[in-house]
Amino acid sequence: MDNSELALRSVNVIRYVTPLREGGSMPAIAEADDGFLYVLKFRGAGQGAKALIAEIFGAEIARVLGLRVPEIVFASLDEAFGRIEPDEEIQDLLRASEGLNLALHYLSGAITFDPLVTKVDSKLASQIVWLDCLLTNMDRTARNTNMLIWHNELWLIDHGASLYFHHSWQNWEAQAVRPFALIKDHVLLPFATELEQVDQEFKTLLTPAHIASIAALIPDEWLMDEYSFGSPAEHRQAYVYFLETRLAHSEIFVKAAEDAREGLI
Repeated sequence: MDNSELALRSVNVIRYVTPLREGGSMPAIAEADDGFLYVLKFRGAGQGAKALIAEIFGAEIARVLGLRVPEIVFASLDEAFGRIEPDEEIQDLLRASEGLNLALHYLSGAITFDPLVTKVDSKLASQIVWLDCLLTNMDRTARNTNMLIWHNELWLIDHGASLYFHHSWQNWEAQAVRPFALIKDHVLLPFATELEQVDQEFKTLLTPAHIASIAALIPDEWLMDEYSFGSPAEHRQAYVYFLETRLAHSEIFVKAAEDAREGLI
């Protein structure tokens, strides 16, 4: 990857197709002016811009590591977009999300990953568990796997619950070196038998330059409402520090994941 060229495309949303009533964020399938359908994540939803920031970090780090994730794009909503929407709840969401949002390419025909139906090999399972430990992603459980099977391949979606420390920023430096206890609920943990090997490979692939380049994608306007920092640049750098520190001490979360896996046997 050439970090100097890392960028996300921008589209304008032209048609609201249907809501996806999942959890509290209520994303939607929408059509953009490039002719494609997207799963639209709204800045005005419950977790606000933080969920969109986590989505960018999660998806783009996964992409650097060679895992399959849908393309993500910046998606703009015009102020007139929601005026004809009859559902008041959706209309309020659209009004609160005017301007810049985030969208994932819609994988038409994809089916939800079911661990009882589709077997994942130990290498891929270990790669995904490692990623979610790094990101502190609590949302890849048997109840909600956030994985899809598309064209007989496994795709990762919805990283908005990652980096949950940023909802308060309390003791965030210390959290960077803590194990990820919630990995015990990860749907792929029983199959993740190659974590140490994956750790060595991924620490070579994911460099500080990659992390900084991904952080640079975050729009300043999504970093304005956090009073813990004096500027968007300082706020952005905190994410970089957290991820670089966590990466440098990955043996901590790898050991915790291995212990959790042994506890399942």
